[in-house]
Amino acid sequence: MTPDLDTLDLDTPDFDTPDLDTLAEQIIRAAEGASRYLVALAGPPGAGKSYRSAQLCAAINQRLPGQAGLVPMDGYHFDNAVLGEQQLPLKGAPHTFDVEGLRCDLERIRQARHPVAVPVFDRPLDLARAGGRLIALEQRIVIVEGNYLLLDRSPWRELRPLFDWTLFLEVDDAVLVERLIDRWLEMGQDRAGALARTHHKDMLNAQLVKNCCLPPDQRWR
Repeated sequence: MTPDLDTLDLDTPDFDTPDLDTLAEQIIRAAEGASRYLVALAGPPGAGKSYRSAQLCAAINQRLPGQAGLVPMDGYHFDNAVLGEQQLPLKGAPHTFDVEGLRCDLERIRQARHPVAVPVFDRPLDLARAGGRLIALEQRIVIVEGNYLLLDRSPWRELRPLFDWTLFLEVDDAVLVERLIDRWLEMGQDRAGALARTHHKDMLNAQLVKNCCLPPDQRWR
């Protein structure tokens, strides 16, 4: 199912979204009658996907209590032991995620036959907790957030048919850099380490996300 753009009063698929409350109401209208409605919220590292998706989920649940759930893509990070010494410095790049595991879980969620347990990434511990969150049957509207949900590269592009509506979170590079440096400092990195990880890791992934993404249904600034 795809949203009725006439109903949403939007001129093109490449527009800036309205405020949070209006966006929540648009999603609710688009999902009306669906047993499951999946919304992808993609964007570069540091864009605020976790914060915005939690806000959006809460706004929907204020109107439809208990009917919105949230799946974070970060839960599908490969474990450090799986990545090994050579790949560990690249953790966060597209190939360091279990895309097949994510695809299988999203298919199960779409089927809406049973509750589905999904993993959740614990950033301070730098590991994913299996079964960290349960998507219940009553959660008809499921928001999936992550960097690469719209990446136009296989196997990521194969996720696109699983989403009913796609959002891309737009943030200027200067803002991303500031947020990412602060993130690394808060996680115990010194200034030099925070700068190196931001510019030589995160921002490389950010440019990939910005430049190689499938066209979203809607952009959110």
